Amino acid sequence: MNRITFGAGDGFHSLLRARVHAYFESTGLDRRDSVAMVVKSAVILGGFVLTYVLLVFEVTTWPGALALSACLGLAIAAIGFNIQHDGGHGAYSRHRWINKAAAITLDLLGGSSLIWAHKHNGLHHTFTNIPGHDDDINLGLIGRLSPHQPHRWWHRWQHLYLWPLYGMLPIKWQFFDDFADLAGRGRGDHSLPRLTPADWLVFVGGKVIFFSLAFALPLQRHSFAAVIGCYVVTAMVQGIVLSVVFQLAHCVEEADFPAAAASNAGMGPWANHQLATTVDFSRSNGLLSWLLGGLNFQVEHHLFPRICHVHYPQLSAIVEQTCRDCGVPFRSHPSFLAGVVSHYRWLRRMGQDPAAAGPRALPVLLPVLGEKEIALLPSR
Repeated sequence: MNRITFGAGDGFHSLLRARVHAYFESTGLDRRDSVAMVVKSAVILGGFVLTYVLLVFEVTTWPGALALSACLGLAIAAIGFNIQHDGGHGAYSRHRWINKAAAITLDLLGGSSLIWAHKHNGLHHTFTNIPGHDDDINLGLIGRLSPHQPHRWWHRWQHLYLWPLYGMLPIKWQFFDDFADLAGRGRGDHSLPRLTPADWLVFVGGKVIFFSLAFALPLQRHSFAAVIGCYVVTAMVQGIVLSVVFQLAHCVEEADFPAAAASNAGMGPWANHQLATTVDFSRSNGLLSWLLGGLNFQVEHHLFPRICHVHYPQLSAIVEQTCRDCGVPFRSHPSFLAGVVSHYRWLRRMGQDPAAAGPRALPVLLPVLGEKEIALLPSR
């Protein structure tokens, strides 16, 4: 696997960091430890507990159970977007134990905060949209998200079949991925770090608590079919919401997909790479920003992952202005729907056979040119 190196900055990143620092200095706000974030966490966790209690101990009808299962899936997604995500990035608080507690909410919901941090923080945030390095764009044989990934004949329909398959993501995490990653200790150069006894305790304890809450406790009061049915609905809603939101940031027409082969000669500056591979959406929608933990501001998040997401709307104006001043492209969709449409079109384009697409898709050009440059090449 090629070793990725990023080039020296051209002054853009330094200027941006200085402007963001000046913003916090002038406002007196703390980058982390936000009261608004604590209140928000209490509301989200309270909603999760209430929904779970009603589903397991109160509901008596199938329509009610299905509705509560869907609401539980949304509550779990909200925990992931807001609490777990900020904690995993060290953006919730300046205190390490608070960040750890927030991150561990993922373990209680069936995932692994340790493996997530390794793949998401270490790989995705560093090597965004680079195949073979960014695990978030790796769907295996099921789908093709990058022009540098191999094409299979069934990908021609991926713009249709991938949407429901996104719902299978939590089930895959909970029953397979985490255990496979631990058994293989990661992949090659990106192997997992050695687990400490405390890491094992969190991993095993989290799985025990999750399976107890998801299956053991509900089975004491409901039939096997009812428990499995509610679990599947909850997981599907959670998976589709999580997947779509993250796909809108990177797997859209406006994002670039650099080839790993280009790393032999080095990449450009890291900050410029993040801006080229990341797209915001629906920045003016306050309600959506609240629900998604600011992940509609993915550009700001990738540039400043250790700043609490409650500040992203204000930082967005600083980032956009600095990009304009330095001539760096800033990419954003005006709405959630616009992002969904762009993702659909990207899936459809990637599902087409590159050999039948003509000179525009010649792989020898991809390590040198970005998507925008390729689109400008004349047809033969």
